[in-house]
Amino acid sequence: MKTTPLHPAHLALGAKMVPFAGYEMPIQYTSITSEHLAVRGLAGMFDVSHMGEFWIRGPGALAFLQYATLNDVSKLKVGRAQYSMLPNARGGLVDDIYIYRTGESEYLMVVNAANIEKDWAHLNSLKAGFEVELENASDFFALIAVQGPQAVAKLQKLSDTDLVSRKKNDTFMGKLSGKWVRFARTGYTGEDGYEVFVAPDEARAVWEALLGAEVTPCGLGARDTLRLEAGFPLYGHELTDETSPLCTPFSWVVKSQKEFHGKEALLKGPCERQLVGLQVEGGIPREGYRVMQGGQEVGILTSGTHSPVLKKGIGMAYVKSDLAQVGTSLEVEIRGRMASATVVETPFVKLQ
Repeated sequence: MKTTPLHPAHLALGAKMVPFAGYEMPIQYTSITSEHLAVRGLAGMFDVSHMGEFWIRGPGALAFLQYATLNDVSKLKVGRAQYSMLPNARGGLVDDIYIYRTGESEYLMVVNAANIEKDWAHLNSLKAGFEVELENASDFFALIAVQGPQAVAKLQKLSDTDLVSRKKNDTFMGKLSGKWVRFARTGYTGEDGYEVFVAPDEARAVWEALLGAEVTPCGLGARDTLRLEAGFPLYGHELTDETSPLCTPFSWVVKSQKEFHGKEALLKGPCERQLVGLQVEGGIPREGYRVMQGGQEVGILTSGTHSPVLKKGIGMAYVKSDLAQVGTSLEVEIRGRMASATVVETPFVKLQ
């Protein structure tokens, strides 16, 4: 089992540790609900050092990324970032990713921890004919996500770099508690904040400084409930090798005016099922639960939880396309009984 540079810090705080993507990671320190509400109300931080980072450099870096990803990388100016996806040749997805343009011909790609090896092999299989160099730098970064309505203010107290006036998706170098870091005004909770890329041997000092600034440490449990409230997908659940982004609320990522790997397969045919948000009464939906209507199975839950803000069950599910309209009444089978469910807009919680 691998560990992140912050593993000793988690143990010192008494975190409950679990296996995740080949790493021993904290699922919670106190409770998932209290950590969730800390992020929604003040500021919380997550160790996401298990995520993967790839450098893409060279005169052909832009052309390569335009071909390898779905979003329009040509729109990125230096110091800006975008959410994107890696398509496969079958109309599905290798991964969902973030791309940061860090120089004229230099980009940093952040990928999901469980997909590092798969993504690395996939990108290398596509690079022939492009004047580009790839570097797997996953072991050279620790990554701390600081999120919440007070996140920027708390970070600013530890930095002489202007963090307040920066825009969402800005990325830049600066100092945090005396350490050089890369700031990125991005995140996975729906709240404002920064993801902080820091050298592994300096991560503990930054973490301790944030603890001193009363930023609440949060585990993967709260990270999942927060992203669900925000309506964000998780690879392996909402997005897979077999799912088309065109059948999800994230179809905006697909820029069909450009050429990209697997374009013909991705653009083929209508969606038989659509990914929707469900609000559930009288039970907590979970991944794999069946979505029903009139005694017939019409879909399957990809993620589900109890929303600490709404105090109701919420989830995402693929349902038959003719049932994907907001307001459609459905049911979720929870341990042999039926709980009423309604298709709703996402995000489930209205955020900043």
